[in-house]
Amino acid sequence: MNSVKENKMGTMPVNKLLLTMSIPMIVSMLVQALYNVVDSIFVAQLGENALTAVSLAFPVQNLMIAVAVGTSVGVNAFLSRNLGAKKFKMANKTADNGIFLAIVSFLVFAIFGLTASDVFFTSQTKIQEIIKMGSDYIFVVCTFSFFLFLQIMFERLLQSTGKTLYTLFSQATGAIINIILDPILIFGYLGFPAMGVKGAAIATICGQLFGMSIALYFNMKKNHEIKISFKGFRPDLKIIGNIYSVGVPSIIMGSIGSVMTYFMNRILISFTTTATAVFGVYFKLQSFVFMPVFGLNNGMVPIVAYNFGAGNKERITKTVKLSVMYAFGMLVIGALVMMLIPDQLLKMFNATEMMLSIGIPALRTIAISYFLAGFSIISLSVFQALGHGLLSLEVSVIRQLLVLLPSAWLLSMTGNVSNVWWSFPIAEITSFVFCMIFMRRVYNKEIKKLNTVEFEARHAFAED
Repeated sequence: MNSVKENKMGTMPVNKLLLTMSIPMIVSMLVQALYNVVDSIFVAQLGENALTAVSLAFPVQNLMIAVAVGTSVGVNAFLSRNLGAKKFKMANKTADNGIFLAIVSFLVFAIFGLTASDVFFTSQTKIQEIIKMGSDYIFVVCTFSFFLFLQIMFERLLQSTGKTLYTLFSQATGAIINIILDPILIFGYLGFPAMGVKGAAIATICGQLFGMSIALYFNMKKNHEIKISFKGFRPDLKIIGNIYSVGVPSIIMGSIGSVMTYFMNRILISFTTTATAVFGVYFKLQSFVFMPVFGLNNGMVPIVAYNFGAGNKERITKTVKLSVMYAFGMLVIGALVMMLIPDQLLKMFNATEMMLSIGIPALRTIAISYFLAGFSIISLSVFQALGHGLLSLEVSVIRQLLVLLPSAWLLSMTGNVSNVWWSFPIAEITSFVFCMIFMRRVYNKEIKKLNTVEFEARHAFAED
């Protein structure tokens, strides 16, 4: 196995490598963002209650994605580090255990979808139409989430070996299938019954099925650096522990986002359901801004993890600096769009005059936070790539639970919903400060020591 060709993550010029790894992911993420927006545009045609139902369902969907992505982030980081250290057998076992964990995660959410959909919605609203539409939506996306969990895991296996171009095909295909099926199943075209919000959920599941199938195909046929095989498979608790040492903080970090969204919805719905619908629309629109940055992240993480395993300080620092620069540029563009044309953006979602009056100041205020968000997002991913997921968790807890939600609640006491949106810039400033502190600490304790005699001796000892 030692004769395997040196991975491009250790040899290709850093800027070219980062762009090569990231651009396919950025494109695929933009397609995903397009689906998110188009999906809600179609649902909005059913009425504001339908849009509110999907908005209230977002915390559960976000939680599923948090578990799927968090687990696969742990797999990605541990697998890439093993490849960088030339531990190929361990990399293969990591992939097998990652797939096993994805299936276990699906079973947990399938049980939730079968038993708790109504309870989740009745805890947020008493409007029966919203409860019925929302429960139908959550039931479908949870009980058939098998495809979501495996699609994300298979895509991360491709990313961990630098084959991000293939994930473009799987993600884009899934999103395109969603976009095509949405109007057909929601409104009942081509002989299909009109299923409303439930049709949007079924379209989502179909897209995930196609995306999973394509990602599996590329892993079996094109990803030669790892081999997926369940012959004689048994869960390896040590590997699972290594995966979750990074993955659990990432999962909790994403789960905190679900908690934040759930309670923010409750704060906003105390004003009017329209405010909750605006918040849901904002999350769809901001995906156009943040999804490309997450695509950049997905390309950056395996580069950092691989070169940490290989002991190359210069490649790590250059990758991080370039990533921060690119992320800042993308988020500045997004902030300017949100600030300059918020009314046009909201009108895509069949916005009423009331929604415009709440939504325009909301988009302009929240966009202020984008100017600092790029550094924070990149920093959190660097922490995860180097096995310091707890630092990412600390920042997320501080930002969303200790600053954003309390600020939103206190600002809601003014009786003006427009003041609530200022909690986002306040939270982002706090996040930026803590990321600066933690990044300096990680650099001094971990990255700065690479390429030194001390590190090489420690690295050689670990190999033995």
